This record gives sequence, C-alpha cells and structure tokens, in this order.
Amino acid sequence: MNKLRINPTRMLDSFNQLASFGASSDGGVNRPSFSEAHLAARNWFQEEIKKSGFEFRTDGAGNHSAFLPASDSAESAKQSHTESEIASGQRAPLAMTKTLLFGSHLDSVPKGGRFDGALGVMAAFEVLKTVKENEIKLKLNLEAIDFSDEEGTHMSLLGSSALSGHINPDDMQKPYSGRENFLAGLARAGLSEKSLLTAKRPKESVAGYLELHIEQGKRLERAGINIGVVSAIVGYGSYHLSFIGRADHAGSASMEDRLDAGQGASAFILAARELVMRDFPNCVANVGKIEFAPGASNIVPARADLMLEFRSPDANQLSKLDDALIKLANEKATQFGLKLISEPLGKHTPNLMSAEIQKAFQDSCDILGLSNTTLASGAIHDAQSLVDVCPIGMIFVPSVDGASHAPREFTEWEDCVNGANVLLQTVMKLAAN
Repeated sequence: MNKLRINPTRMLDSFNQLASFGASSDGGVNRPSFSEAHLAARNWFQEEIKKSGFEFRTDGAGNHSAFLPASDSAESAKQSHTESEIASGQRAPLAMTKTLLFGSHLDSVPKGGRFDGALGVMAAFEVLKTVKENEIKLKLNLEAIDFSDEEGTHMSLLGSSALSGHINPDDMQKPYSGRENFLAGLARAGLSEKSLLTAKRPKESVAGYLELHIEQGKRLERAGINIGVVSAIVGYGSYHLSFIGRADHAGSASMEDRLDAGQGASAFILAARELVMRDFPNCVANVGKIEFAPGASNIVPARADLMLEFRSPDANQLSKLDDALIKLANEKATQFGLKLISEPLGKHTPNLMSAEIQKAFQDSCDILGLSNTTLASGAIHDAQSLVDVCPIGMIFVPSVDGASHAPREFTEWEDCVNGANVLLQTVMKLAAN
C-alpha cells in the first residue's frame, strides 16, 4: 500500500469542473454558502458521487458526502445478520463500524479563490476513488465530506458544528447575514432551523477527521517545505465595539472641543497593532469593519462601530490578549472623551490536533519523500468543530505568496498532489488499524 498514489489528472479534472461554478473573470470564484453558484456546485458533487459508484449521503445541515463502507462493516453484513436471527439469539448484534471522515468545504468567501476548501473536498473524493478502484480492504468506513457554510456567510462552521452537536436554537437568532437572509438561505438549500438540530452524530460512530487545506500564509513557501503538519488551530475572540461621542459641525467645532468617535476608534486600531506586535508574539488582531454615524463629511462622528477579532494558538495568551485589548479600547475612549460599549460576540479556545494523527501524517510524508514541519493554523477550520467528538488532524500545502480569500489564491498542482497522496497514505494507515 505504500506505493499507492492518487490519479493527479483525474483530480485536476474534478477540481477544474468544480472551479467553473461561480467562476469570476479574474480567476477566482464567488460561491457564498447557499447561493445559486454554491448550490449548483453541490448538485454537481452529488452527481459525481453517484456516477463514481459511491453512496451519497446528506443530513439536516446539508452536509454532503461520498460513503464507502469498510470491507467487514455492519453495512456490508446486514444481509447475513437478519433481525430474526439476532432476536432468536442465533446471531449476536453487530458492533457499529466507525467512520473515518475527511474533507473540507465547497463554499467560498465573496470574490474568493479556487483552492480554499475546494482542494480539501476534491482531494478527499480522489482518495476515496483510489481506495475503491484498488479494492483496498479497510476496517473503517470512509466518508469524504463537504461541510455547509464553513466560511460563515450565515454562521461560521455551520455544517461541522451541527454534525458535532454544537448548534442550539439561540445560535440561530443572530446569524451574520441577518435572520431573513439566513432563513432564506436555508430554504433554498431545502433546510430549516429544525433540521439543523438533527445533524448531530453519535461520538461512538466517528473514528476521526482529517483535513487537507492550503496554508493561507507564507511559512511553507518561505522555508521550501512540502507539507505542514498542523499542531493546533488558533483560538479566537471577537467584539462589537462602539465609541460614543457627540455630533458637531465639522467646520465650526474646534479640534480641542470635539468628542470625535472616529478619532477615538482610529487611535485604538493603531494602538492595537502596536500592542500585539510588541507584547503578543504569534498573535494577531484585526478590525475588518468600521462604520461612522451620522456618516457625512461635514459632521463630526457621534458614533463609531467596529468589529474586532483576535487570535492566539495558546489559551492563556488568548485570555491575556482579550483583557489587554479591551483595556486599551477603554483607555482610548477616555483619552478622547468618549463612552465605550463592548459587546462580546464569542470566544473559542485553541484546539490541539491528535498526536497519533500528526505522527501518521509525518510517517506518510517519509514514505513519499516529502519534507514536513509542524505549525499552528492561524485560520479557523471545520476540524476544530469535531475536537470533542473524535481525534482530528490537518495538513497544509504551500500557498503561493501566502494569498488566500482572494482571486489570486494559488497553489502549484504538484503541491496539491503531494497533499492528496499524504492524505491517502494516512487514511490507509488509520483505517487499517
């Protein structure tokens, strides 16, 4: 089995077909979750699964997958173990055969790239095809999965959170897209709030989850390393911050008399950058959205609303960064004579990858003659939703110039193939035990 490899030409063909859904003229894709392009891509994937001879599966969260039963699984043995035989004591009830999940997501950010998520799904699908056509006998069921709305068009990690049982009705009241858009998106996909709550899988049914992804950074490319074995996914926190001042005439109000919410918010943003770079190595903070009110060039802003997010691979460091940023926001509000309102939007602790799976990835790299290194993921991924359900593991392949979430996102096809072959070897190692 060490000599088994995926079919790179076949995987490229599937990848290019997928990239046509929501394709943009600049080489990227625009495939937000439950959009017309996203639903078309998922319909295509469903047809490809069936054409390839796999069982197609879906659930109440709209997660789509190709399923290949283990050679000696309960699914294969149902015909010989009838209910009457079990009831009469002639046969013992069959133990549940666990399933090894691997995949990613097909949705994209608005005006995103072709590789983020999509590579992970197409590589997983190709691994499944390779195992099936070579008639590899494995002890675990294999399932190549496409999770719903990883990117958070409506709710971040929606499908994987539903599968792991981490969604509750309260989470659905304030989706990122607004209630109306969220409900409309679910309806287009044939889903509902009620159906989302039915997607949870029993822990005892899942053996593990593996994910191949582009790095979305420059570390591998800079170091000239083939594969990044992920040690942890960063934890993150987010706030809605409002700096409240006073509206005045922008021409007649002197600079010293102003309670300018815009200046207070801007001062915080610049100071937050200095704080993180000075005191919190390996951490990041970002303000990706800011709005001024009333919002006219001749009015001093009375209010500035911004979205703050920060990330760290260490739980203790994440907590300290949280405290430091809010303290800094209060200091800047005071400096400019403003009131600060801080609304926490959520906080997630860092998630560690399985040591066993990391070792399996590293051994697979050795078999394939590929260099590898251990690193943390600065981005969030579906894998972290399953951390309390099963062992999880991720690998990265290099991103050219570190680009992602943009049309210029690109990974050399040789690197994509390397990642798929590492995934294949690791799947066979874990499923053969």
